[in-house]
Amino acid sequence: MLPALACCMALPLAHAQSVPKSIRMVVAYPTGGVSDLVARALAEKLAAQLGSTVVVENKGGASGTIGMDAVAKAAPDGATIGFSAISPLVLNPHITKSPFDPLKDIAPVASVMYSPVLLLATEATGTRDFRTLLDDAHARPGAVRWATSGRASLGHVVLEEVRAAANVDITHVPYKGGAQQLNDALGAQFEILSINPAPALAQHIRSGKLRPLAVGAPARLASLPNVPTLAELGYPAANLSSVFGIFAPANTPPILITKYNVEINKALESPDLRAKLEAAGNVPTGGSAAAFADQIATEFESNERIVKGAGLKND
Repeated sequence: MLPALACCMALPLAHAQSVPKSIRMVVAYPTGGVSDLVARALAEKLAAQLGSTVVVENKGGASGTIGMDAVAKAAPDGATIGFSAISPLVLNPHITKSPFDPLKDIAPVASVMYSPVLLLATEATGTRDFRTLLDDAHARPGAVRWATSGRASLGHVVLEEVRAAANVDITHVPYKGGAQQLNDALGAQFEILSINPAPALAQHIRSGKLRPLAVGAPARLASLPNVPTLAELGYPAANLSSVFGIFAPANTPPILITKYNVEINKALESPDLRAKLEAAGNVPTGGSAAAFADQIATEFESNERIVKGAGLKND
């Protein structure tokens, strides 16, 4: 009787840890953006590979925190996963109070891509060299204006790291998102902007309206091979990029985390998905869940130092 009883007891456990037939992918950003398009392409791949329905649910707002909060509070049964940059876990909590514990309530599943930070000069300056721009900032304190997508955004963190390391007075021009920032860049309302890649940027770079000075990325970009990284220029702490990945609620069974990780890595090897990521200027990553968790823990500590040093924390 005991073997039969053990068998019967094991069945519910095995069933509980099988991949759900319907999976909700919470995307921490509004519809229509590059991150949403990537998430939907990945969801389509996962649905085909897993034999499950993957339904995308957009929960944008608060720089990704609202969407990640929904993931943190979902049942840890594998039926909910999230797609987001890691900033709601490693940056936002240092600036404002988070509704969840970023290191305890979320389980990293797999890194999907990194989105470089482009440093682009506008027609407000004639420089084509980052060091020359900093020389100008030294000579004219406060005259060089640097636009970002918002206070305490990753682009702002890059600015603060450069400003501290180069000991220059640069004026920060924060925007509420990238659309108006790009419009004003084309109108030469400031000298430099930090922005993530998007298909619309490529035509403006080709036309010379926007000139790439540097990139925040682990290596030079294939699309901009002559543009140095900030690390190459002597600013390794500023050499940051937006890392995106898949997450699950904490306490999701490890067997499901492993299964999703394997399938995400498999999806990232497909030529059509890689082409979609690269067309938008993003770089596919992948790797183990453990390595992704280590990266998040490291950046959490690094951003805590940066936010305190720059006084970015909200009251």
